[in-house]
Amino acid sequence: MRINRNREISRRQLIQGGVAAGVALATHGAWAADARALPQVLKTIPSTGEKLPAVGVGTNAYGNEDRAELKRVLTGLPELGGKVVDTARQYQGSEDMIGGLLAEIGNRDRIFLATKTPMQGSVAAGPAVLDVSFQQLKVSRIDLLQIHNMNGMDQLMPHMKEYKAAGKIRYVGMTTSTDGQYDPIMAAMKSHKPDFVQVDYSIGNRGAADSVLKLAQELGTGVLINMPFGGRGRSFFPRLANVAVPDFAKEFDAGTWAQFMLKYIISHPAVTATIPGTTTYAYLEDNQMGGRGRLPDAAMRKRMEDFWDKLPS
Repeated sequence: MRINRNREISRRQLIQGGVAAGVALATHGAWAADARALPQVLKTIPSTGEKLPAVGVGTNAYGNEDRAELKRVLTGLPELGGKVVDTARQYQGSEDMIGGLLAEIGNRDRIFLATKTPMQGSVAAGPAVLDVSFQQLKVSRIDLLQIHNMNGMDQLMPHMKEYKAAGKIRYVGMTTSTDGQYDPIMAAMKSHKPDFVQVDYSIGNRGAADSVLKLAQELGTGVLINMPFGGRGRSFFPRLANVAVPDFAKEFDAGTWAQFMLKYIISHPAVTATIPGTTTYAYLEDNQMGGRGRLPDAAMRKRMEDFWDKLPS
């Protein structure tokens, strides 16, 4: 999945519009002392009890973005309290880019590094398929290796569990980004018992709540959320261009639309972390503030949904 340039431009316009767009944005040097003082939202990985910061970084465009700016992002992520970096073999060049940058920066030990097996094509080579990610990321251990969109689930999962037993992988997972795969991925969750499942879920795309997220809670499976701001050519930012963030968002420390959307996601009890695409330091600051401070409770989440559903489409 490649980045949608219109999505990036639309978010940039919201940032530049600032108050005119109803966005009390705290980026570009305004990651202030009061924002840092807000407590960080940490969520628990069910299979081990390890804590993770609830907002990470998605990297589906890292193969063709400005290298210097991406280095700022990966340098700044742990400095701002974040940890999760999610990539994939499918994101052409992203594993190579991330591996090179982390080696240069020297902060691999401060990153929870997740990647995915090939989304398409044969995986009959088994372990050799897995080994490519280690080579491209330039690491001897991957924190989370995920089967991408169900491709080769039954063939690869036994090898992944062998790698986990050998200490080469800390956690195993599986992903989807479409509701057409919810039933098969839930069946795979029951049969393979992964540590993590990754699924699309957002305030504008709530279909996984009563299916994949519910089952994850029942099974004790960690959950990563992709496409938190919309996806597949349907970014939410253009819809918000002339809409102010509602005043009630102050009750859960959200000052921007990105923070509003992220806090809706990470306040779901099944969610471990979300991975918004982050290609600039300004987006990093904004997103990371979405992982600090108060979270909406169940009643507030319903209020957020009602507000969202009444927005012009």
